[in-house]
Amino acid sequence: MRKEQITRSTAETKIELTFAIDGTGKKTIETGVGFFDHMLTLFASHGRFDLDVKCAGDLSVDQHHSVEDVGIVLGQAFAAAIGSKEGIERYAMVSTPMDEALSTVSLDISGRSFLVYNVEGLKDKVGEFDTELVEEFFLAFTRHAGVTLHINLNYGKNSHHIIESIFKSFGRALRIASSVNPDVEGVPSTKGSL
Repeated sequence: MRKEQITRSTAETKIELTFAIDGTGKKTIETGVGFFDHMLTLFASHGRFDLDVKCAGDLSVDQHHSVEDVGIVLGQAFAAAIGSKEGIERYAMVSTPMDEALSTVSLDISGRSFLVYNVEGLKDKVGEFDTELVEEFFLAFTRHAGVTLHINLNYGKNSHHIIESIFKSFGRALRIASSVNPDVEGVPSTKGSL
């Protein structure tokens, strides 16, 4: 089973995270940031990943360190769990509707970290959650996962719906790209390595 457990402790956050690619969507998520917990739940459920996260962060400052650091650790766990990348699909593109909102996530498990984030029009907050942290989470994830990730909002009005569409698309796309295809021999690259 492609699985990794990571513990990370800094002056700003203490995180324990276990991530399994070949899961069923089992999750226990406690970051102290309710809306973020909801989004990670959607990611795990729709990607069918097993995800356990406990984060104790400096929420008296703000939510930034908790959200960013969970992105860092999740990226590290994914990179370790995916291993040699032999036999994986590598690429995926998924569009997911959420009521009036539609987002498209395209990704490449390339070993190269890059984020394109074309999401305009979010309100500053959804409840107590700072929506600018969505981009920070994905920046942290891509930097540590070695994934190229393009997130495009096709359209939408409700900020909650937009972000929910993005996290569902992300989970579904990462699952497809991570899946093992018996027809793929070795690493899916003409260079012979990723």
